[in-house]
Amino acid sequence: MPKKLDLTENLEKYIIDHSEALTDVQKQIIQYNISLGDQQRLQISVSQAQFLQTLIKISNIKKILEVGSFTGFSALSMALALPSDGLLISLDKNSEFSMKAQYFYEKANEKKIKQIIKPAIESLKELKDSSQKFDLIFIDADKENYLKYYETCIDLVNKNGLIIIDNVLWHGEVIDNTKNDKFTNIIREFNTHIKKDSRIIKNIIPIGDGLTICIKR
Repeated sequence: MPKKLDLTENLEKYIIDHSEALTDVQKQIIQYNISLGDQQRLQISVSQAQFLQTLIKISNIKKILEVGSFTGFSALSMALALPSDGLLISLDKNSEFSMKAQYFYEKANEKKIKQIIKPAIESLKELKDSSQKFDLIFIDADKENYLKYYETCIDLVNKNGLIIIDNVLWHGEVIDNTKNDKFTNIIREFNTHIKKDSRIIKNIIPIGDGLTICIKR
């Protein structure tokens, strides 16, 4: 039977240290997020950012939609991997976090990111009504609306495009039968919906808090 790794904190640090280095501004965002205490959990992991960057570079992705930006670590990481004519539209309703993210984008001189600050459900409808299409959509926002976001994004992503969803393993609690709280059950139901969706090819990647990679057929 294949040997399975226990991805400890020290092993993840080793992986990060031996992968592509972060930029100074990426490091500054991480340090800022640490200062926010418990809210730092809203940031994707460094290994997830590095994975997304690799995926963008090898897949000829030019247009990205992000649902949920926090303070900008994920958006900046993805935008850095885009070609010079690429575009990333970032949706978030929190103006305070969005202003901080914009500060970091400007500090990095990253001009490929466009922010829309309002509830994502509204923004997604407007994007759909204007017939926008994307090569990659990254969903990492409020879990209550995950299914609504996903169903709208199916219409916004190009054929053979990617929809990537974060937090699908929910700290491992999705397999713990003693956990029946609201958010654990939301993620379980969402994962079941994805599993049954014949419109996509799907796989869960166990990095960070779990990423589901969906390819639209």
